[in-house]
Amino acid sequence: MTKEFDLGALLSERGAERYELHGRYLNHQLPRMLHTIGFDKVYERGEGAHFWDADGNDYLDMLAGFGVMGLGRHHPVVRKALHDVLDASLADLTRFDCQPLPGLLAEKLLTYSPHLDRVFFGNSGTEAVETALKFARYATGRPRVLYCDHAFHGLTTGSLSVNGESGFRDGFAPLLPDTAVPLGDLDALARELAKGDVAALIVEPIQGKGVHEAPPGYLRAAQELLHRHKALLIADEVQTGLGRTGDFYAYSHEDGVEPDLVCVAKALSGGYVPVGATLGKDWIFKKVYSSMDRVLVHSASFGSNAQAMAAGLAVLSVMENEQIVANARARGEQLKSRLAALVDKYELLADVRGRGLMIGIEFGRPKSLKLRSRWTMLQAARKGLFAQMVVVPLLQRHRILTQVSGDHLEVIKLIPPLIIGEPDVDRFVDAFTAVMDDAHSGGGLMWDFGKTLVKQAVANR
Repeated sequence: MTKEFDLGALLSERGAERYELHGRYLNHQLPRMLHTIGFDKVYERGEGAHFWDADGNDYLDMLAGFGVMGLGRHHPVVRKALHDVLDASLADLTRFDCQPLPGLLAEKLLTYSPHLDRVFFGNSGTEAVETALKFARYATGRPRVLYCDHAFHGLTTGSLSVNGESGFRDGFAPLLPDTAVPLGDLDALARELAKGDVAALIVEPIQGKGVHEAPPGYLRAAQELLHRHKALLIADEVQTGLGRTGDFYAYSHEDGVEPDLVCVAKALSGGYVPVGATLGKDWIFKKVYSSMDRVLVHSASFGSNAQAMAAGLAVLSVMENEQIVANARARGEQLKSRLAALVDKYELLADVRGRGLMIGIEFGRPKSLKLRSRWTMLQAARKGLFAQMVVVPLLQRHRILTQVSGDHLEVIKLIPPLIIGEPDVDRFVDAFTAVMDDAHSGGGLMWDFGKTLVKQAVANR
């Protein structure tokens, strides 16, 4: 007799093997890295902006799965929507019919960008970017897409071609013939446009790496330049979109900006079902899908599946009914202002920046001789080690999960679930203050850990 599949029993029986299984069958460097920095926890349960380990300890999530958990973990409305769509036993993904859920989600999503007309649904942020690149090239008949230095648009080959970080690109050439320009440099943009072969500029209104915002007026001026040269503006809102920055889209912070194509994903999933979307103008879609012969010229096998569409509809409903964007704006202002007030107190703290609940905390060279010598030691071994020294005690001592905002950067990025409340802000600021007090005391476990990181960085050269 065939044994019936029992997920609970399987997890109970073999869940303790999680790190061993990953090291043996998946990316073997991930468990190695987690063991090295003491992040090899065993998390058992998550809810909202918190999760719990095997011992019942509560952790505050200031990472949100790199922005995926916009509504936190297991929001009851999204959870119910997924139960409902599974129970409905829909005739999903026949590929030769038109189910209602994709149309309903597209209709709802477009209400937040009324200058756009149509949506393509894929399965991730990088797919949304790939779609935008293809559509921009086909619609304009031009081969080249411009991107900004230090941008992150994904890791598949097309999106990697517009990724501004060499650490991700190295070893994967040849890539598409795209060109980087500095964020905010209109003269560099104009020089490239003058060559006549540019299809589009793709830009994050706030870059994830380092949390750098486009300068005031840049997006609108870039849009005008692009349109003058018959090129398109693509806004990558995969991380910044759906309320992250205190408005539904980050490009909305600047009046008059109406991108030709907009990429979204992450939070639209509700943290459950992968979904990406590329929103665009009617003429672009009609040019790509110009005849019935071209009806499948761009498609995705799992695109528009019922579970993803139900999750997206539920997410947008929750955002409206629970005023998620307003909460992100209010909590973001509270968090940023309280952290910014610490810059004058701590010489290792250089800057606090960002919008809404996308905040960068940058560390810099101290003035006092004792701290400066230790800072120099870390920098000589590998830039970014001090930020890692802050991330580790935040987790180990205060049970708060954060991330360094990019390789070789002394910046921590905060992108918590958009539902966090004032007690969560208080908890983070209190913990961060305690870590900064320790760092400035000149000794203790934090700097001992720094020496360990230095040894590892030197050994890995």
